[in-house]
Amino acid sequence: MAHYLLRLRPPRASFPEDASGAEMEAMGAHGAYWHRLAEGGPALAVGPVADPAGIWGMALVDVEDEGHAQALADADPIIAAGLGFAYEVMPVPSLILNRGAAPAGDER
Repeated sequence: MAHYLLRLRPPRASFPEDASGAEMEAMGAHGAYWHRLAEGGPALAVGPVADPAGIWGMALVDVEDEGHAQALADADPIIAAGLGFAYEVMPVPSLILNRGAAPAGDER
């Protein structure tokens, strides 16, 4: 297995402050898609990144190869919606995982 970072770029730097109704609807489907992939699937971590240059989304996935990572990006409903969102798929050649840590907010 290999790790990849999927970086989701929004259609403009001002997103999500000025998101349209169609964009917010597509974001709901996007969130549901990644929740499913995080529940025992290939997604290790998913969420927004508060970059000072503009927010963007990230997913860290554990898959067979880059083709599988790209297929996950391509299958995201936010891409199918055709609203200007785009993914970059980047390999993560080395990763240290804390498999025993509870996510923030988890009361384990």
